[in-house]
Amino acid sequence: MTPFGERLRELRKQRGVAQKDMAKALGVSPAYLSALEHGHRGQPSWAFVQKVIGYFNIIWDDAEELQNLVWTSDPRVTIDTSGLSPDATRLANTLARDIGTLDAETLRSLTEAIEAAKKS
Repeated sequence: MTPFGERLRELRKQRGVAQKDMAKALGVSPAYLSALEHGHRGQPSWAFVQKVIGYFNIIWDDAEELQNLVWTSDPRVTIDTSGLSPDATRLANTLARDIGTLDAETLRSLTEAIEAAKKS
């Protein structure tokens, strides 16, 4: 599941909306919506995200949060480390090999450490 898919499912369940009803209202198939929720589809289009925001009547910060989740929700990531340091290549390969074995707390900690390092 991707961060966007997880949030989409939460929104739908919080409002008691069936997947097939939401799919029909948004003009997509239930299979597409299910695939998005389960992380089996790539990032949705900007237009689709705007439809979701309108459908749930999401405003301001919540709409921005949903839009930002799209950028962290591509389930098929490719990392090109050519031209970067050997440490960068090692990190990319280690993550590719071992990410499925890491628990949620470790994943959160790694993400937070990387985001903090970007800010400094």
